[in-house]
Amino acid sequence: MHAETMEKINNHPCYSEGAHHSYARIHLPVAPACNIQCNYCNRKYDCSNESRPGVTSARLTPIEALKKVLYVGSKIKNLSVAGIAGPGDSLANPKQTFETLKLIKAKAGDLKLCISTNGLRLAEFADELTEIGVDHITVTLNAIDPKIGAKIYAWIYDSRSKRRFKGVEGAALLLERQIEGIKKAVSNGTLVKVNSVLIPAINEDHLSAVSLKLKETGVFLHNIMPLLSEPRFGTRYALEGVPSATQAQVQKAREACGINAAQMAHCHQCRADAIGLLGDDKSAEFGFDDYALKSVDELEARYAQADRGEHWAAIESFRKHLDKANDDIRALSSEGKTILIAVTSQNADRVDLHFGSCDRFDIYEAGDRGYRLYSKRNVASYCSGEESCGRGPIQGIKKALKGVKLLLTAKIGRCPDEELRSIGLQTSEKYADMAVKEALVLAAREYFGAGEKEAEA
Repeated sequence: MHAETMEKINNHPCYSEGAHHSYARIHLPVAPACNIQCNYCNRKYDCSNESRPGVTSARLTPIEALKKVLYVGSKIKNLSVAGIAGPGDSLANPKQTFETLKLIKAKAGDLKLCISTNGLRLAEFADELTEIGVDHITVTLNAIDPKIGAKIYAWIYDSRSKRRFKGVEGAALLLERQIEGIKKAVSNGTLVKVNSVLIPAINEDHLSAVSLKLKETGVFLHNIMPLLSEPRFGTRYALEGVPSATQAQVQKAREACGINAAQMAHCHQCRADAIGLLGDDKSAEFGFDDYALKSVDELEARYAQADRGEHWAAIESFRKHLDKANDDIRALSSEGKTILIAVTSQNADRVDLHFGSCDRFDIYEAGDRGYRLYSKRNVASYCSGEESCGRGPIQGIKKALKGVKLLLTAKIGRCPDEELRSIGLQTSEKYADMAVKEALVLAAREYFGAGEKEAEA
């Protein structure tokens, strides 16, 4: 991946799976109108596939949205993205959307700007979005066959002709504009993510064709989302009995589509007014009165004084250490899987010490490719003499071996073996007197074969 692309996604939680644990976003509900009617959407509520559970608490004006961004950014220092995702379509409300984006760009320039759209008017506004600095756009595209699209969209309103289109004709128009807009945005250097709603028995088996088309157009990421269809949503699909998609259906589609387009697997189908980390919505913690009555100057000063830069630097330092740890794991394992293995050894050379005599466990992290010393844990030995043997401090040993999955030892009795197995720790004498470096890799390979299944059972 190019360095420029890496920079764009580094702190965007939707475009980078690694960033979504560290950086927050805010969605601004400034765009109430929509120019298409999806059968999975009820206009009385947010889109049932972009913003459940719940509805947006309030629709904001651009200046109110700016105030909210500044206030939230002063409190949530890891806020890195401001986006417009509804509750209608961002580009069906161009005046509100562009005014909001320009205000944020001027007053909170460290934030990434992004929008979500159905793509009907994307080609019309792609250049203006690029000029403002929007370099992340999400387009909802559910079908590339107008016959299938006709089953998904009740109507399409075209602002150019001032006409409403239905059926195959409307779906064909929408598809043409979506592809045109995506290609134009991509040519401008914008990262485009496509959301596809998996609708059972309608586009479920069609999404692999969608992903192939996305590959042709240069889409960066494909996000397959399950249809949410419950009677309480009041959508056409819900009223007609079209069921919600299952996670198994989504996973199957992702596997099929992953051949053509990179898949997003950490989406939480956020509200149109979501705040915080993905999956940890804090929108309820920020009321309208917290920011609306304050002046922009006051809020801008708070935002600037929030030590946001220092906070981001600390996040990046942590992520670098985490990446290093992950690199270490990849060096140990062909599939990124490692376990902690305890060894009883007299001098860390061979597996040559009985469990009862051990007063120090050497703990290794091991995979099918190699190992590294993880820690050394001192304990009171289980058997310190004939009188105490069998009544040793097993609870302290169990505590010391917390997190360890496998113990390699020269010999262990039935009672301590049962105690250790009660905490999910396997023991093995088969590597007795073997060199530690050989035993670790062999034991890890066996564990991740039949041994791992036995452990889970």
